[in-house]
Amino acid sequence: MTQIDLTGRTALVTGSTQGIGLAIAVDLARAGASVVVNGRGSDGVQRAIGSVRDAVHGAQVVGVAADLSTADGAAAVLDAHPHVDVLVNNLGIFGSRDPFAITDDEWRHYFEVNVLSAIRLIRSYLPAMTEHGYGRVVSIASDSAVVTPAEMIHYGMTKTALLAVTRGFAKAVKGTGVTVNTVIAGPTHTAGVEDFVAELVGTDLPWDQAQRTFMREHRPQSLVERLLEPEEVAHMVTYLASPLASATTGGALRADGGYVDAILP
Repeated sequence: MTQIDLTGRTALVTGSTQGIGLAIAVDLARAGASVVVNGRGSDGVQRAIGSVRDAVHGAQVVGVAADLSTADGAAAVLDAHPHVDVLVNNLGIFGSRDPFAITDDEWRHYFEVNVLSAIRLIRSYLPAMTEHGYGRVVSIASDSAVVTPAEMIHYGMTKTALLAVTRGFAKAVKGTGVTVNTVIAGPTHTAGVEDFVAELVGTDLPWDQAQRTFMREHRPQSLVERLLEPEEVAHMVTYLASPLASATTGGALRADGGYVDAILP
């Protein structure tokens, strides 16, 4: 059986105090990486550190509290951890909104949190990765990048942008041993998505029935007909972070439950 071994590698996972980000942090730690978790508040970061340690005996994990939607937040992370081998841009916000009611400020905010936060870190970490001849950048996109829901245009726009950012930076470091990829995650079971499901189908149904109703009525393209679990996305990220994925770069890899109805994204 092929084993993924990230011993000796340091991985930064942004927005990793819960949900997919936390699952990625746990999975990378399980593969042997030293993990840096991130969130805006120190309490959440400390809880995430505890969660990783609880899940992985002997995990090497530290945290940095910073708001990466700002230049100051990015600078704080870079000061604390000037070099990483693996950068996972997971930070993101989402929500449903009448597309005609989205204000200029909301458009800007979504871009700053979901896209510019990733660009700042990619731009800062890639030069040292190329100098060392090894590095992995993985950004978490969404099925909404290519199948944009009418109620989430502002969110979908940011995830489409991440695909372009990924492809462009992969070209910028071609031939260096560094890879840059995007994971297109399908609808995934997180606390935030539970709230989103409640917005669309109400709170009267038991959770299992509610999520299946949501998938049937609002995400009928799914081939697994259920929400994914965060660990299922994390496994793809851990693979891309490993030496096993040395021939995969500039790509948009799907962990989407077959949601995107295309052979290629």
